[in-house]
Amino acid sequence: MKNDIKVGLIGFGTVGASAVRIINENNLKVSTRAGGKIIVKRIADKDITTGRGVKIDKKILTTDAYQVIKDPEIDIVVELIGGLEPAHKFIIEALNNGKHVVTANKAVLAKYWEEIMETAKKNGVDVYIEATVGAGIPVIQALHDGLAANNIRSIYGIVNGTTNYILTRMLEDKKDFEEVLKDAQKKGYAEADPSTDLSGKDAANKLAILSSIAFDTVVDLKDIYCEGITRITRKDMMDARELGYVIKLLAIAKDYGDALDVRVHPALISSEHQLAAVDDVYNGIYFVGDAVGPVMFYGQGAGGSSAASAVVSDIIYIARNIINGVAGKVPSVFFEKGKSLRKIRPIDEISFRYFLRFIVLDRPGVFAKIAGLLAKHGISISSVDQKEQHSGSKVPVIITTHEAKEKEMRKALSEIDKLAVIGEKTLALRMEKGE
Repeated sequence: MKNDIKVGLIGFGTVGASAVRIINENNLKVSTRAGGKIIVKRIADKDITTGRGVKIDKKILTTDAYQVIKDPEIDIVVELIGGLEPAHKFIIEALNNGKHVVTANKAVLAKYWEEIMETAKKNGVDVYIEATVGAGIPVIQALHDGLAANNIRSIYGIVNGTTNYILTRMLEDKKDFEEVLKDAQKKGYAEADPSTDLSGKDAANKLAILSSIAFDTVVDLKDIYCEGITRITRKDMMDARELGYVIKLLAIAKDYGDALDVRVHPALISSEHQLAAVDDVYNGIYFVGDAVGPVMFYGQGAGGSSAASAVVSDIIYIARNIINGVAGKVPSVFFEKGKSLRKIRPIDEISFRYFLRFIVLDRPGVFAKIAGLLAKHGISISSVDQKEQHSGSKVPVIITTHEAKEKEMRKALSEIDKLAVIGEKTLALRMEKGE
């Protein structure tokens, strides 16, 4: 029976250094939970000269990832470099070399899910992915094991800390988008190029993973409707609050039986919903199962220590499997070749209530024109709010609607935005019940 489990890291940035620190400082607990000693045998990174604030033997450092991948003594390869390539290539080659893999790389998994899972299955090795969604929040393990008895009906997630921080601070500090974004970048909550976060793409990568596991299928990233937060203003946040809602960037997946509804976009959700209280860089993932009902997971969705907690947890799980002789032999719900793919419902076919923000010239008859075009497409108005009255100037008008089909709303807004009295493109936000 194997008692020492040797680990190799590819990537020694913030998460990698934190993972090594946890293994070093908590080695007794980590090894006890695993059932054998966890040893970091080799670390590969482009930069092996900069200090990481963690004690290691410099002899285990290398700039060659293949010294990790091809080392016959290494049992588990931990990929932490991020991005698509060469991370994808390293993961596949590690699996083909008989290595178990731990990764925090949501982009690679979202794009190459089927290939990675099939390669692992073919080689009889494990792939563990807890840190890909929610950092240290144990949401993957919950779906895989804790909620395994349930048919998951829906997922609502705040899974991107950058956008959640920006929306929170816009509301609470009454600051504009650009000002809060600069603040987030200074604090390290947003990248120098924040486009992946702000566009919703990061959340979409994570939703592809969650929904693939929850619904026992492969959800292709290209089938996920994705919309970002760049058009949200401070006033929109305040107007939503007055209506009893907050605006969040939500990753949403629902099972309608005949098809899945999978999308990422900013939405209004009731201030009384549990997700409304998930603020700043925190994440919250809310599941509804047919047996368990609603459950929610909450915690830090980013940060070296939080993500490293999940990485080391995955190492422990795999080490335990190796020591007990079941690694790569336990059936995984992640993917089975030949399993039928689920149809994804186009967003145009889904009905929502809407929060509409029009910027209009303050003239008589404007509202009648807007209401008439909405009615033409079968859209009925629930409420109207126009506080500012400045004759001849541009003013915001907030309208909420009853449920209407997305494609009809798009047709209506296309016609409305062509009116001479409309000052800029109308903002349309969907309103979610969260059930």
